[in-house]
Amino acid sequence: MSTPTDPVARYGDTPEVERPLGRSIMRGLMNRCPACGNGKLFRAFLKPVDHCAACGEAMHHQRADDLPPYIVILVLGHVVVGGYMLTDMTFVLPVWVHLTIWAPITIITALASIQPIKGGVIGLQWALRMHGFGGESDGPDDYDIPGRPN
Repeated sequence: MSTPTDPVARYGDTPEVERPLGRSIMRGLMNRCPACGNGKLFRAFLKPVDHCAACGEAMHHQRADDLPPYIVILVLGHVVVGGYMLTDMTFVLPVWVHLTIWAPITIITALASIQPIKGGVIGLQWALRMHGFGGESDGPDDYDIPGRPN
């Protein structure tokens, strides 16, 4: 039987404050600071702020890199190809008409979704303490590779 004084077992046995994953990702999707939810996450279209204006959380070491475009391509590819196929089955249209319909839809939707998705990835990294968000160095570890001269 457990009592309120029993220690909580956590992964890695860290005494740090818990960072809820879902809440952090949702705050990032809304382009808000994943730590406080009040400060803006971006200073330009895809440029994150260095520090949150509301709580001071450092954001300069985030490394979203290529994951947001991959997610946009994955989601948008399924939606656009599905929409194209449904439209093509319903209406017999020439290829140029499909191109004039689906090319602008694809470009506008990709541009509209890349910033929230990048914010969600930054929120994910913050919640999981990745890439310096946990206070540790993000540099490569120093270790010896067996059989390799130093």
